[in-house]
Amino acid sequence: MTELGEPRAAVQARPTAAVLDVVIPVYNEEADLGPCVRRLHAHLSAHFPYPFQITIVDNASVDDTLKVADGLAGELPGVEVLHLDAKGRGRALSAAWSASSAPVLAYMDVDLSTDLAALLPLVAPLISGHSDLAIGTRLARTSRVVRGAKREVISRAYNLLLRGALAARFSDAQCGFKAIRADVAAQLLPLVRDTGWFFDTELLVLAQRAGLRIHEVPVDWVDDPDSRVDIVATALADLRGMGRLGRALLTGALPLADLRAQLGRAPLSGPRAQPGETPLTGPLPEAGQTPSGQVPAGLPRQLVRFAAVGVASTLAYLLLFVATRGVLGAQPANLLALLVTAVANTAANRRLTFGISGRRHAARHHAQGLLAFALGLALTSGSLAVLHAVHAVPARPVELAVLVAANLAATVLRFVLLRLGMHHR
Repeated sequence: MTELGEPRAAVQARPTAAVLDVVIPVYNEEADLGPCVRRLHAHLSAHFPYPFQITIVDNASVDDTLKVADGLAGELPGVEVLHLDAKGRGRALSAAWSASSAPVLAYMDVDLSTDLAALLPLVAPLISGHSDLAIGTRLARTSRVVRGAKREVISRAYNLLLRGALAARFSDAQCGFKAIRADVAAQLLPLVRDTGWFFDTELLVLAQRAGLRIHEVPVDWVDDPDSRVDIVATALADLRGMGRLGRALLTGALPLADLRAQLGRAPLSGPRAQPGETPLTGPLPEAGQTPSGQVPAGLPRQLVRFAAVGVASTLAYLLLFVATRGVLGAQPANLLALLVTAVANTAANRRLTFGISGRRHAARHHAQGLLAFALGLALTSGSLAVLHAVHAVPARPVELAVLVAANLAATVLRFVLLRLGMHHR
């Protein structure tokens, strides 16, 4: 029988103390705040079996949002109001969660885009002690989502970048429907620097690196057509956040070892290995094979995996190029988009295509990836230069078609270089 680590203690609370604190950050939401909070309060009263609290955090609204919030606090039991003099969703969540006495903390967007039926499945594993964080995901196969194609592409490209650049294993970093245990939040929040939209991603990456369990709940989600989020500004801020967090992880600036020691779950102990076997994997591989669970050395399967990563990287590249083209211009936008996706592409191929994990030779592999990046930059920049020499103001579809063709050529070179460096012996 496999021995497990000691389970985390289930949440214990007095009958009158709130077990769950649902935080709703708002900015200029005087029209929607009242109906949404009343709907949430009615749902919790009817379907949530534990005492709860709803905390409205006003992010320096300039309309009557704070007045409406104070009215709701006087009208509905268990509704509290917190006012901040500065904007930022991350700032609001950090302030409210740090001040709360509830053992389980959650948040959701004021538009209630997520079906509230998912709230109890979201927090139940945290109350029981099974998990440490929980997120709603719109990208699971069983999720049901209604939103435009533009937002769908942006969301999937962003999460692909996270998987490649930061080795994220959670599926949806941006869904405004998350929960965390208060004891875990107390350890992680002081390390999260972002106060805006990247707050969620940074918190989840730190939790994953600390060895915490992240529970995912497929949700039914309907996009808010009145959303006022600036997509381009948010995307650029997220990219800056990814760069900052990536540097901190690479340089060891974050106390991950201490976090793992304090919060991480004990490793599972496998059965004693028999001669000729490795623990948890079975027989040792023969010459030319890879251990169970890793990518076979065969070229056809590597090509399929490399192609899948390449398609996803190309979509992310085009999305970043289009998002920054109007702000930076064609050549700088091409440089930025290609650099970001090149780093993510190398990390993804290292793990998924060639079955390499850990930090050994990681610097050399990324150097080879940057060499492939330089070749790709030369091909794409040269193609753009030729196109602009022929047509001073080319049509955007023509420009994108030229970039796709140049990237296909760069992709072939990338596979050859990466396979020689990472796999071929």
